[in-house]
Amino acid sequence: MNSYKKLLGNSFVFAVGNLGSKVISLILVPLYTYYLSTTEYGVVDLVTTTGTMILPIVSSSIYESVLRFTMDQKQKSDRILTNSIVIATIGFFIFMAFYPVFVYFNIFESYLNYLYLLVLVQLFERIFAQYARAIGEVKIFAINGVLLTFSTGIMNILFLVYFNLGIRGYFTSLVISNVISLVYLLIATKAYKKISFKLFNKSFSKELFGYALPMVPNSLMWWLINASSRYFIGFFVGISANGLFAVASKIPSLINMINQVFNQAWQLSAIEEYESENKSLFYSTVFFSLSSVMFLGTSVIIILVKVLFANILSIEYYNAWKVVPFLVLGAVFSCFSGFLGTNYIAAKETKGVFKTSVYGGVISLALNLAFIPSFGIVGAGISSMLSFFAMFYIRVLDTKKYIELKIDWRHFFGNLSIIFMQIFILTINMSLFYESIIEITLLFILLILNKKMLKQFMNIFQFSKLLNND
Repeated sequence: MNSYKKLLGNSFVFAVGNLGSKVISLILVPLYTYYLSTTEYGVVDLVTTTGTMILPIVSSSIYESVLRFTMDQKQKSDRILTNSIVIATIGFFIFMAFYPVFVYFNIFESYLNYLYLLVLVQLFERIFAQYARAIGEVKIFAINGVLLTFSTGIMNILFLVYFNLGIRGYFTSLVISNVISLVYLLIATKAYKKISFKLFNKSFSKELFGYALPMVPNSLMWWLINASSRYFIGFFVGISANGLFAVASKIPSLINMINQVFNQAWQLSAIEEYESENKSLFYSTVFFSLSSVMFLGTSVIIILVKVLFANILSIEYYNAWKVVPFLVLGAVFSCFSGFLGTNYIAAKETKGVFKTSVYGGVISLALNLAFIPSFGIVGAGISSMLSFFAMFYIRVLDTKKYIELKIDWRHFFGNLSIIFMQIFILTINMSLFYESIIEITLLFILLILNKKMLKQFMNIFQFSKLLNND
């Protein structure tokens, strides 16, 4: 039970650091919709999405090695950090070599410099954030999440509202807030004292690089599923539609928010418990609770989605609500895939992460081509949902060689059936009153179906209380 208590404790710390910051991010969405047109927001989304795609390539995902190796060899953290920074720096200089090519082909026009700046600051911010987690400074990691988002919010208001700089103001606020975050992490973790280029070792760098490299194509496959739809929408439907899709994608971030909080704690617990004799029971119990929380969260979002889009966004963004339910389910299945992906990381078998992600990426491309030309942004949402479900199920089968995860499929598909009922009710023409009654009734049925999870949480909290009393 101590393992569950520790997981809950770490999750609480990460929640404190992330929930408030993510709420601020959502609050800022109306600001973006009023100060950026759908086309401008579409451009912003394409640039930031591209930066997210490029980041693991430039860095060779070396921040993954920082987390895994530092947890194993904390006494060598200075060596790990230094060699990782060298690898990341070399990667960025190689990326710089392509700058004239991007200029020649007029890629992102006058926004290319912002792309480079964002990749640079986010690259090192990611390394030092993972270092904070690895050395057990979860509070510093959590505080950094709050700092990053609050500074982004303040800078957004300053450059979008006060200076009215539009897209340039948005990008400038992102760069400055990431610099603030990076400086905080360096000082709070005293990481600057750990960096000594005398510790650079070619063979050790190869070891770090070898572990992280399979994570690069994995990240690209996740990009194919999660972000490539933007490019298909831009090509088949238009940049304005991509702006609608970008705003719709903010709602599933509520699910991603819960997942991020949990996953930050789960990675630590999964690695620590990997050698335990009871790891199968531990992993299975945690997955059961996670899936219950995710499905309940999805149900609540479906109930609120129309009201949110009607009341807090500019009217030109309203129709984007139609894609939200499918994107939310895609986020849920993405969460489940990430949960199973941690098994590969704990076993130091990162090639499995890549292999299973390839299947999901290929499926995503095929479904995007099939659905987006006919169904527009809704087709992109359906593609995301099906692709992440496929990846999740493939990983269920593939990770059995590491951990026997026992999934209650009756419970799983029972939850899913109720969610699809809610989506159906949402899409048919029905008065708001009757629609709300049926949706809330289905939510109560979902709560009854997941009462076992609620009892599990109560037992864990009661056990923690007994320990504290002792």
